[in-house]
Amino acid sequence: MVAISYEDIIKAPKALLHDHLDGGLRPATIVELAAEADHELPTTDPDALGRWFAESANSGSLERYLETFAHTVAVMQTASALRRVARECALDLAADGVVYAEVRFAPEQHLERNLTLDEVVDAVVTGFREGSALAGEAGTPIRVGTLLTAMRHAARSQEIAELAVRHRDTGVVGFDIAGAEAGFPPTRHLDAFEYLQRENFHFTIHAGEAFGLPSIWQAIQWCGADRLGHGVRIVDDITPGNPPVLGRLAAYVRDKRIPLELCPSSNVQTGAAASIADHPIGLLRDLRFRVTVNTDNRLMSGTSMSREMALLVESFGYGWKELQWFTINAMKSAFIPFDERLRIIDEVIKPAYAKLIG
Repeated sequence: MVAISYEDIIKAPKALLHDHLDGGLRPATIVELAAEADHELPTTDPDALGRWFAESANSGSLERYLETFAHTVAVMQTASALRRVARECALDLAADGVVYAEVRFAPEQHLERNLTLDEVVDAVVTGFREGSALAGEAGTPIRVGTLLTAMRHAARSQEIAELAVRHRDTGVVGFDIAGAEAGFPPTRHLDAFEYLQRENFHFTIHAGEAFGLPSIWQAIQWCGADRLGHGVRIVDDITPGNPPVLGRLAAYVRDKRIPLELCPSSNVQTGAAASIADHPIGLLRDLRFRVTVNTDNRLMSGTSMSREMALLVESFGYGWKELQWFTINAMKSAFIPFDERLRIIDEVIKPAYAKLIG
């Protein structure tokens, strides 16, 4: 098998379904926006700040991990800041070879400077549109869809769900809930999910990351999630053996082709896997679950889609066929219309990988 270089992985088209806007800022941008907002940072040197984010996220301390987001969210409280961060996000993903991305954020966390929820969404969607246009001009076209996230420990999910539907024709393609799983089951937000289903709107749910099978079961069977945000703990319902034996929930998830938004580096950071080599993605891929590869928080994990793919190549010996499989899985699972998904698969992804596979 021909060795796959990191430079070639960057050039290969990739699709990303699970990426947090407040987890992917450029350190230099944080420094500039913090100065404008009079927000104190651990350091104002961009390189040192980037290292601080990565070290804090890797420290094993939940408090330090959450503190990293306190800094990024603090500098995302004005329309201009949100627009800039979204614009740069689109450009950074496109430069990494991402041709389709769904980027999520929680509008309720960006109201400290008196923006309305609608103004927050307008700013982010505008930023994505500007960044995508600039990326296209640079020869790295990208399509970005926005997911609106409600915080599962709060009580605004119905309001955020209605906000998402209100902006469905201007760039918002789906809904999500995030935050601590334990003690805050998705069923607390059942009204929001039932509303979204009545509106024929797509949603994913953070489930099966920190908390186990009950979280996944509720997300699917009670709430009707289209996809599982992480979902890595579905492996708890698989008994090792030759062949492995799937429990009823795992079999249902596989049979229904429910996409798993796996984030290898992030899962290692949060303790869901001991290492990339030990990550259940290998088993889940072998068992042909609808596995997708994602970044989660690019700044905190010091990662990118190309890096995630490279880590899988290194740890599991994957080649271009496997990377294409992950990419097409993600594109099939996107929340944009079927014809748009098909066009990107047939006109962008397959031709590029056909050349790489040779």
